[in-house]
Amino acid sequence: MAVFARSVSFQESREELARWHLRSTALLRLVPPWSGVRVVTLPDELVDGALAELDVPVPPFRRVIWRSRIVDVSEKGFADLQEKGPFKSWHHEHRFLEKPGETSRLEDHVRFELKEPWPLNRLGQRVVESGLIRTFSWRHVRTGNDLRRHHENDWRSATVLVTGSSGLVGQALCAFLQTGGCDVRRLVRRSPDRDKGEYAWDPARGEIDRSSLQGVDAVVHLAGAGIADKRWTEARKELIRSSRVDSTRLLAGAIADMGSDAPALIAASAIGYYGDRPDEEVDESASPGEGFLSRTCVEWEAAADAARAAGARVGNLRIGVVVAGGGGAVARLRRPVLMGVAGPLGNGRQGMSWIALDDLLAIIHQSIHDERFDGPINAVVQRPIDNRAFIKSMGGVLRRPTIAPMPAFVARMLFGQMGEEALLQGAFVLPRRLEDLGFRYDFPELDDALRFELGLLS
Repeated sequence: MAVFARSVSFQESREELARWHLRSTALLRLVPPWSGVRVVTLPDELVDGALAELDVPVPPFRRVIWRSRIVDVSEKGFADLQEKGPFKSWHHEHRFLEKPGETSRLEDHVRFELKEPWPLNRLGQRVVESGLIRTFSWRHVRTGNDLRRHHENDWRSATVLVTGSSGLVGQALCAFLQTGGCDVRRLVRRSPDRDKGEYAWDPARGEIDRSSLQGVDAVVHLAGAGIADKRWTEARKELIRSSRVDSTRLLAGAIADMGSDAPALIAASAIGYYGDRPDEEVDESASPGEGFLSRTCVEWEAAADAARAAGARVGNLRIGVVVAGGGGAVARLRRPVLMGVAGPLGNGRQGMSWIALDDLLAIIHQSIHDERFDGPINAVVQRPIDNRAFIKSMGGVLRRPTIAPMPAFVARMLFGQMGEEALLQGAFVLPRRLEDLGFRYDFPELDDALRFELGLLS
């Protein structure tokens, strides 16, 4: 039987370390974005006997269900035992310790045995151990960052209603808020499961379950059709616009009707607001640009005016390119970069103002609690870069050349107007409001954000 051990110290207390881990949604925060692992079943509580199920890839081409039972749960740790899965046996012990000179310490002890016979199990053991080093290096960074964020906010709980909870940002946000002690509700367009805190709405029909807003401290509105998912036909552009504008207007109207009980509205917007600004830096005081994306962002933000006029706090987060290993631009570019067939788009001089996923979650989290977060706020890092530098950074992190540019005429031919506005244009956007509010970034540098999101820390 093979044994793997890893430990790390944190400035937060053992009680905080245990509090974070003993919320079952911590598992969602600890699944690496590059792993291909999907959470199938999550227990409501982390108690003795609870079961969790994962859908995991097994090389070379299989997927299996990994069922784990939680045992020995206490403020000092817990263990998970494989009942079914890819290993002959698996026992993972999580220990929460206090030690002199350290506020808290997390120790992970894993004992595992492979199903393959000798000598294949020797090779397999080395592969597993390499994967564990990579995984736990990443997990410990995320755990420390999350603990620090919640500690800085005094572990303040809130009741938060989230739209777009099935998207890249929405899924991560819900798990992050729940591990910090927030009660998260979700507005969904399918049939809702009220036991899971889901409520129905249909923005296209102007329908919303208004009971979802009762007792809510903040609404985080992330819903909207993907901008760069498909070529822009007239029907697609209308869907992009209406899915944002109509849904925001519906929420703002429902919030306005609540009077003095109205929650804050934290509504997503985008740096597409500024249009194509190749030769200047812009902040929140800049005027909107031209083109479809700019017009959509202007309407999107204006759709929240009813809530603002009724006295509710409204924050419009103009979000940049989200750096995330599990989706978005980085996930799409990863394979071409690894294959050595990636390079700048067009001349590569267009701005690509970006934000790491976990920093975006922290901005939203702070927006929920901090009354100063209102009006337009650029959710980007402090040093914007152009497309050439973004692609070059990915190539450097993945150790691949990035010398295969996509000429502008090819992007226009393949993607039409979407290629022109979403790929070949951009802006160098500055986060003046975040700077004034004293926001702290975990990932201010792109190389560091990419290494974390792609699991290349060790």
